[in-house]
Amino acid sequence: MTTDVLTSAAAGVVPQVLGRTRDLVQPALRAAVARLDESSRAISAYHLGWTDAHGVPAQGNGGKAVRSALAVASARAAGAPAETGVPGAVAVELVHNFSLVHDDLMDGDTERRHRPTVWSLWGAASAVLTGDAMLGLAQEVLLEADSPHVVPAARLLAGTTRRLIKGQVLDVAFEQRDDVTLAECVEMAGGKTGALLSGSAAIGAVLAGAPAEAVEALAVFGEEIGLAFQLVDDVLGIWGDPAATGKPVYSDLRAGKKSLPITYATTHGGAAGRELAGWLAAPDPADEAELARVAALVAAAGGREWATAEAARHVATAEQALSALPPQPRAELTDIARFIVHREA
Repeated sequence: MTTDVLTSAAAGVVPQVLGRTRDLVQPALRAAVARLDESSRAISAYHLGWTDAHGVPAQGNGGKAVRSALAVASARAAGAPAETGVPGAVAVELVHNFSLVHDDLMDGDTERRHRPTVWSLWGAASAVLTGDAMLGLAQEVLLEADSPHVVPAARLLAGTTRRLIKGQVLDVAFEQRDDVTLAECVEMAGGKTGALLSGSAAIGAVLAGAPAEAVEALAVFGEEIGLAFQLVDDVLGIWGDPAATGKPVYSDLRAGKKSLPITYATTHGGAAGRELAGWLAAPDPADEAELARVAALVAAAGGREWATAEAARHVATAEQALSALPPQPRAELTDIARFIVHREA
């Protein structure tokens, strides 16, 4: 089954649903950001790829908008018009970008999507405040939605955000530990990435008043593709092409991250895994040759192969969760899931 998932979609092909959703959601997202104070508005517009650092309009890369596409598709899966999911799409996109702005600061990353990060341009305080502004705005937009189901949708978003933050807390804590287990690492990924994709895949259906069974199926779908997303992200964090990812090759090794393929390698990788664990426990400043050697250890210990296979397995499980949904929205959601395991950035 996993092989079928991997071979049934063309690598690197962006599903049409992502473009359609962007066209639908962008006006509402821009209108929401326009409410922010002058500083937060300007910095958010830069982070979202709408302007350069001087506020001049830009044709930048604002990201893949996977989460907003899931929110719109989930409304359609509940039999509602796509527009029903737009407030949820705006909300999850704002939460996602709040987390990215804070993430870059915590990780010390100076570049995202081939541009300087917010904190590297405006400082830590502005990054924290801009992220907070986007997070508050997300709930405001959602609570103003023209739906009788805004309260359960807002409750879902709040719980999703709490889980996301827990995942980030674990991620930071793991940097100080040498004994992180694979189960702990999967739990962290479930919060850091799975939670928001799960919430995104369910929130449109909640706004549409879908039955609990349909909402749960969509939430499971999102959780599974969230784990697939993180597995692929972790592979790209070691072996990704900098021209595509916007980050240096071996970036996760430089940062000493306990990512999924690395943790699998150290806990299941035999002699290569033990050597890798030793390096992680006391890493010296590493040049490109040393980082290449360590990346080869991760691969030799099975980390890369395992992560790729696990990503495909989670996508297959996600697709199974959608079996009772209508064909058209199910196909859109499936396209998004398969794109996740084939993306290069």
